[in-house]
Amino acid sequence: MVLNRIFIGMFLIAMVVGVSKLIFWQDIDIFKNMINALFDAAKNGFEIALYLTGALCLWMGLMKVGENGGAIKYLTRFVSPLFSKIFPEVPKGHPAIGSMMMNISANMLGLDNAATPMGLKAMKELQTLNPEPERATNAQIMFLVLNASGLTIIPVSVLAMRTANGSSSPSEVFLPILISTFFATLAALIYVGIKQKINLLNKVVLAYVGSLSLGIILLLVYLSNHPEMVEPVSSIGSNVILFGVITIFILLAARAKVNVYESFIDGAKEGFQTAVSIIPYLVAMLSAIAVFRACGALDSVFQALKHTMIYFGFVYTEFIDALPVAFMKPFSGSGARALMVDTFTNYGVDSFVGKLSATFQGSTETTFYVLAVYFGAIKVKNTRYAATGCIIADIVGAITAIFIAYLFYA
Repeated sequence: MVLNRIFIGMFLIAMVVGVSKLIFWQDIDIFKNMINALFDAAKNGFEIALYLTGALCLWMGLMKVGENGGAIKYLTRFVSPLFSKIFPEVPKGHPAIGSMMMNISANMLGLDNAATPMGLKAMKELQTLNPEPERATNAQIMFLVLNASGLTIIPVSVLAMRTANGSSSPSEVFLPILISTFFATLAALIYVGIKQKINLLNKVVLAYVGSLSLGIILLLVYLSNHPEMVEPVSSIGSNVILFGVITIFILLAARAKVNVYESFIDGAKEGFQTAVSIIPYLVAMLSAIAVFRACGALDSVFQALKHTMIYFGFVYTEFIDALPVAFMKPFSGSGARALMVDTFTNYGVDSFVGKLSATFQGSTETTFYVLAVYFGAIKVKNTRYAATGCIIADIVGAITAIFIAYLFYA
């Protein structure tokens, strides 16, 4: 229902803006630009799905190896006490628990390509518990909102982009992104917990959340005292951990005398089928986003906001130049990435605007992409309050990023 309204709204706004520009500004190319954007989006949607096909086959194949070899079972035991409290509908030891934990772990390490296949597998496993297949369950909403809040300990892709654009200190955005995503995830957990009447003050929940908070604080303190270690931890640590997990999956499967190759093939087949099923949903959402952006409504909103704040005497308006990244990220990761690079080019990669745009890129998630792909893969139409929870997490992450940016960068 929410995605339907967003889809219709974007096209209606684009039509109104397009007609206005044609009549009042004689912009004869406006509809041509929107049509070109529409077809480009359809092409990009298919290309993304094609890329995802390989990623899904790889990671769902590895997940099947981990499942058959017992690695997922061990992981499930570790997180079961916490997940039994925040996912009360999911039976103890259910395969979805291991998949959800792997997805969340991949997000923490900034490994988007690994997180999506694991998240899709988790949603499909949660769907087996769904008594109303077209309506999202509480567990699916909790998982999706936590996923979209995007707690990131090591923002690998953002640091790589800053390095590629010549930053003198690529890791400078590391701490702001970590802090911003932590508050976004906390807000997501509190919102959904209240909606689902989950007792978040339970000692088990407090123990897990408190331990994670303590771990993040200790990491921040260590890296603050040893700044030379930030880049090695960011660029090497996540990949070593990921490859270590893959190796453990394979070794445990071999020890259990599992046919690793056949298990991988079985999982990869599931990945291929999933990739094909999400293409229509992906193309639909990307097309709506492309038209909305091409009509120029987005640029107009931010220019009006900036002039309004200047008119009323606001001193700190620099953050507005980076806001397009924060606004675009929930709709399109590649679009937000392009806007971030554009700020690097126009303002400098190490400028306030450049660093804030990188923080936005790392502290918010591709909410509507996630909603379309994850729910589309399991054909859920009634997403209930999932979109609201994701948007709240995005807003909290963005607001926190602005405050942290003025603290760290100004």
